[in-house]
Amino acid sequence: MKNILITGGSGLIGKVITSRLKDQGFKVAWLSRNPETKSEKSFNWDIKEQTIDQNALDWCDAIIHLAGAGVADKKWSQERKLEILNSRIMSTELLVNALGKMDKRPEAVIAASAIGYYGMETGNKLVAEGDPAGNDFLAEVVDKWEKTTGKFENLGIRTVRLRVGIVLSKDGGALPEMMKPPVAAPLGDGKQYMSWIHIQDLADIFIHALTNSGLNGVYNAVGPTPVSNAILTRRAAKFKGKPFVNIGVPGFALKLALGEMAEMVLGGNRVSNDKIHSSGFQYQFPELDQALKNIFKK
Repeated sequence: MKNILITGGSGLIGKVITSRLKDQGFKVAWLSRNPETKSEKSFNWDIKEQTIDQNALDWCDAIIHLAGAGVADKKWSQERKLEILNSRIMSTELLVNALGKMDKRPEAVIAASAIGYYGMETGNKLVAEGDPAGNDFLAEVVDKWEKTTGKFENLGIRTVRLRVGIVLSKDGGALPEMMKPPVAAPLGDGKQYMSWIHIQDLADIFIHALTNSGLNGVYNAVGPTPVSNAILTRRAAKFKGKPFVNIGVPGFALKLALGEMAEMVLGGNRVSNDKIHSSGFQYQFPELDQALKNIFKK
């Protein structure tokens, strides 16, 4: 296995996976609507038109599938909710249909999923891969997404779905947003669990799933030490060097600002990493302070 094709390669996670794959001697290419504008070797695809450059699939030995509209990028209008769902389903269907016409198919598809599968609020219960899907918007999206990626298995391709937690990075995602205000503060009561993972560990979990042929099915891609929103915010503020007040941003204010999307930040999940850890994965940043020290190092 040498040539790895990535969808969503220019996103926050995709760039780190790309860099780490290349460091390990893999060749990487992206799928893009505008391949000529990308810094990496890229092939054309168009999700809305359901077209793809067949050369991309002939070239690759495996696929890392990350494509999907950002869940937290815009308020959830009905139009935006449809975009969040369709970007995931249609991109997956495009790959499935194209691969179904091939005699020689990639060895593996490592597909992103999300801990939103369990629901936006699961309280103090430690949830694991065998637990049922939640019943809110995000859980419905992730459930449909995973069922669509199951079609790769029907083609005889080894398929791993990684339910990604809250990704900690200085370059995007939740952490810069949490540290934007002049004074850091919890969201709501701050008791909601945040199942976080350092972005480098997340990239390495994707590569671990890619290079270990014994891995199949669903794995939670989270760190071993979930913490409350208040603890994560306080510790991040310390390493960022900014003040913290333990007075939560009121839930009603978040709901006014964010609409339905507020449930995502006011809710939380305490997610088990036992399955991926038992597969032999070793974390670089298992503890929150280790992760934050690395992210905010001068």
